[in-house]
Amino acid sequence: MRFEQTEGVIANQLGRLAKHSAIYGMGAVVSRLIGVLLLPVVTRYLTRADVGAVETLISLTVVLVIVLRMGISMAFFRFYFDAEDDRGRTTVVRTSFWFTMVMATLGLVVGSIFATQISHLLFATDSRANLVRAALVLLWAQMNYEQLTALFRVEERSVSYVAATLANVIITVVATILLVAVWHKGAIGVLAGNFTGTLVVYFVLLAYRRFQLGLEFDRGLFRQMQRFGLPLVPSGLALWVIDLSDRFFLVHMKGLAETGLYSIGVRVSTALLLVLIALRTAWPAFAFSIKDDGEAKRTYAYVLTYVLYLCSWLSLALSLLAPWLVSLLTTPRFQRAEEVVPLLVFGGTAFIAFNVMSIGIGRAKKTQFNWVITGGAALVNIGLNFVLIPPYGMIGAAISTLIAYLVMFFGMTIRAQQVFPVAYQWRRIALLVGAAVGLTVLGKSLGVPLAGALLLSAVYPLVLLPLGFYLPVERRRIRGLVRPARQRGGEADGGPDGRVLEERVVEEAVDGDGRDDEAEGERGEARQVAGEAAERQP
Repeated sequence: MRFEQTEGVIANQLGRLAKHSAIYGMGAVVSRLIGVLLLPVVTRYLTRADVGAVETLISLTVVLVIVLRMGISMAFFRFYFDAEDDRGRTTVVRTSFWFTMVMATLGLVVGSIFATQISHLLFATDSRANLVRAALVLLWAQMNYEQLTALFRVEERSVSYVAATLANVIITVVATILLVAVWHKGAIGVLAGNFTGTLVVYFVLLAYRRFQLGLEFDRGLFRQMQRFGLPLVPSGLALWVIDLSDRFFLVHMKGLAETGLYSIGVRVSTALLLVLIALRTAWPAFAFSIKDDGEAKRTYAYVLTYVLYLCSWLSLALSLLAPWLVSLLTTPRFQRAEEVVPLLVFGGTAFIAFNVMSIGIGRAKKTQFNWVITGGAALVNIGLNFVLIPPYGMIGAAISTLIAYLVMFFGMTIRAQQVFPVAYQWRRIALLVGAAVGLTVLGKSLGVPLAGALLLSAVYPLVLLPLGFYLPVERRRIRGLVRPARQRGGEADGGPDGRVLEERVVEEAVDGDGRDDEAEGERGEARQVAGEAAERQP
């Protein structure tokens, strides 16, 4: 019996991740589209100063959430799947819930007491103290809401998670319109509308989960979760610095006009952010739910390859279509924003790869040095901003961001491979990234028209074919998709019952580098898998 325990496992795992990521992605798309509908309301009834104050306080709450959570939100996923039974998992849920509740309440109370001082520090006036308090209520609501919805994620109930998200968004939109447009509550109405939707859904979920949320707090478990989560706090702050420092330097070194152009380029590149949101929502629960280390390693290898395939393709398309996207979404005076899009989207791809790679450290519970990697990348980012922004403006800022994310990815790769080594498919990764970058450079250097940009984006999968990227099993699957008639009648081209990874081709699929076995005759990885399977047999 060859590879019986491996047959179909990788395909099933990847299908499970793809399904939940797609559902989370649809929720993210709808949420952002509905959020866009609020822009006319906000811009009509609020002054630019009010909008700036709201955005400043939302940015402040992002930092406070990172600090107040103390990494417990990520530790929750790891320790939930470490628990051996339902009783242990319930203890993890309750310990995380009550810690989050206490820290969120502490932040709300202390912040409200010093709201006047915070208002003066941020806005040089005491008049926005109530706006600060509204932001703190939003912080309390968001922290507790996200802890409860995390239960849907570990239970892999993605539809329920998205339903809660959409209910939150719809209530938020209605409440914001009433508060801002009808009752004229201004900036406070925007924040109150946001926390109204979150609080309504939170209290519904609280009633729904009441049997899981008893008065229990395991101090021993909490100390273990702290050891796991605390090193992630400075890491989260470093990521925040990388994400926002370029705007700070641009404002002070090149002025608001250049910063405005750069911000438009960032907005165009955020289409890639939807992939990140979907993956980050599904990925921790999925990755930690795989109990067997051997199965996890094989699955992680394929996830990195396929995620980079999707992101590289999307980055290529956004890079080549950037001139027309900017022209469609803005006025001619913002057209130069297209110049930074290729650098930003490929930087985003590196950041997504970093998120996939970092799961190995989480699985091994060796998070102590995460802050070294992200902190080092933040220092690189700040240093490059100093050097590159004065002569190159927004292009320098984009280059700094790209290099910082690459430093994070390679640093995390080195560390993750030390504590949880995985046979990633580096040859295939180099091919898919290289092809995307090459086609981008070709299209930009030739100044292709819209038809050419669409054509170069569409041929990306075909360009990989002569380069030897696809595994034999993947080529069979592609042929099956091209000739769908052959897949009718109960058997897909890949094997019985429509399975892609069947017994006779599994050894082709488990080759870590994705090399063609018939051509090269190398079956080292396949023999390793066979040995692992044999060892597990009684």
